[in-house]
Amino acid sequence: MDHEADAHRTDLMTITRFVLNEQSKHPESRGDFSILLSHIVLGCKFVCSAVNKAGLAKLIGLAGETNVQGEEQKKLDVLSNDVFVKALISSGRTCILVSEEDEEAIFVEPSKRGRYCVVFDPLDGSSNIDCGVSIGTIFGIYMMKDSHEPTLDDVLQPGNNMLAAGYCMYGSSCTLVLSTGSGVNGFTLDPSLGEFILTHPDIKVCLISQMQEHFEKINLSSYIFDSLRIYKLQIPSLL
Repeated sequence: MDHEADAHRTDLMTITRFVLNEQSKHPESRGDFSILLSHIVLGCKFVCSAVNKAGLAKLIGLAGETNVQGEEQKKLDVLSNDVFVKALISSGRTCILVSEEDEEAIFVEPSKRGRYCVVFDPLDGSSNIDCGVSIGTIFGIYMMKDSHEPTLDDVLQPGNNMLAAGYCMYGSSCTLVLSTGSGVNGFTLDPSLGEFILTHPDIKVCLISQMQEHFEKINLSSYIFDSLRIYKLQIPSLL
């Protein structure tokens, strides 16, 4: 890769431009979905900023509460949840929000209600916050089944009904991976621009045959056997 040439690129594909390009492929679109995604992106930028300055802003440590999984909530858990809930409601395009941090689903008031249901974990892996290990946001978007008062049935749909899904990972760089049903694309946040730039277009999982070939090259089975044999010598009770 020519990093010098890459650094001087001026025709940047931002996530906003990418989403609008995808929207243009659907003439019947009213832009609601694009607006919702832009609010999710805003939430990711906010959380990324909070994670980067967590130590300085005293956001490291426990908040004194537990979530629905019985896990102790961290201060960044609570902050991230508030950020995404407010960002999603203010979009005016959501009707139900389901967060890992809240025991009950949030039903958006009628004046701010839209057609989309969003399920999310605002900060997955938060137990790693104090260690400086990568953590991230996970989200999925469904459409209401019918034009009626929203119910939990609108959220309890099979995964193949999902309109979009993605995650944003906060680490040495901030990476957002998104799929809207036609491929998977990765975007990296450029801090100097404040924009997510397309850096990993059309991500693919390698074929099973390619994986098998790779494992055969590194002789994975022998590696596992040797590792277990070493552990058995060290701790006989393991086997």
